[in-house]
Amino acid sequence: MLFGAHISMAGGIDKTPANAKKIDCEVFQLFSRSPRGGKAPELTKEVVKSFKAEMKQNNQQEAYIHTPYYINLASTNNRIKDGSVEVIREELDRASVLGIPYIMTHLGSANDLTREKAVKQVILGLKKILIGYKGTSLLLIENSAGSGNVIGDMFEEIGDIIQGIPKLLRKKVGVCLDTCHAFASGYDLRDKKGVSKTLKEFDQKIGLKNLKLIHLNDSKTEIGSHKDRHEHIGFGKIGQAGFKELINYPKLKYVNMILETPNDETGSQESDLKLLKRLRK
Repeated sequence: MLFGAHISMAGGIDKTPANAKKIDCEVFQLFSRSPRGGKAPELTKEVVKSFKAEMKQNNQQEAYIHTPYYINLASTNNRIKDGSVEVIREELDRASVLGIPYIMTHLGSANDLTREKAVKQVILGLKKILIGYKGTSLLLIENSAGSGNVIGDMFEEIGDIIQGIPKLLRKKVGVCLDTCHAFASGYDLRDKKGVSKTLKEFDQKIGLKNLKLIHLNDSKTEIGSHKDRHEHIGFGKIGQAGFKELINYPKLKYVNMILETPNDETGSQESDLKLLKRLRK
């Protein structure tokens, strides 16, 4: 189990490993393009070579790509829906070129469709992304906080979506579990009993074998709030005791964990990382 945080790509993708090392990351996450839109920066041979060299130089074991915020595979707007398919596929290809093992994405929101139709459309979009894909990176579905009509807040729904993907394509798919989102969706992570129950349900509905990465975020809001409000580890409603249980859960021993906490008056990613490493020991 290795710990890291989301790192800014300011200055270029090949600068991210050094920035990750500055706050003592062991692994890290980044955007490979602007999360709000626009064309992705070109990955020239020089940039790719520099990125891989910087990974080694700065002792970063792995990096992960988060897709942009605007992804919505459940949209009835063809420009958004088809654009989401195109961007996710591009990110998979870019990750493969960089030697990055996982990209993670949210699925979108079913604002103009019934839930059933939206889920079917999401599955169709995932099929389009994966058909003909020959890269090495896996596509991770990230659970949502469940606000509005957002897809993927409940484990059962994520499990159904994965099962809806043809078996030959399914091997390219996994899951990224966000603790704040899970808590906001009603899954208790505050103590040993809650952690155990939640992960057993995850195993039943999705399968722990599919859990490839965890986003470690405390929650500013109460359980079941359906609000995506990240807080520093131990300062939110999940609390330090819950994270200690999660980190030391035996079946998560080899699952790496990424912080998406803010840098503010309460704390920093660097201080959160120090706490996590103490809890891991």
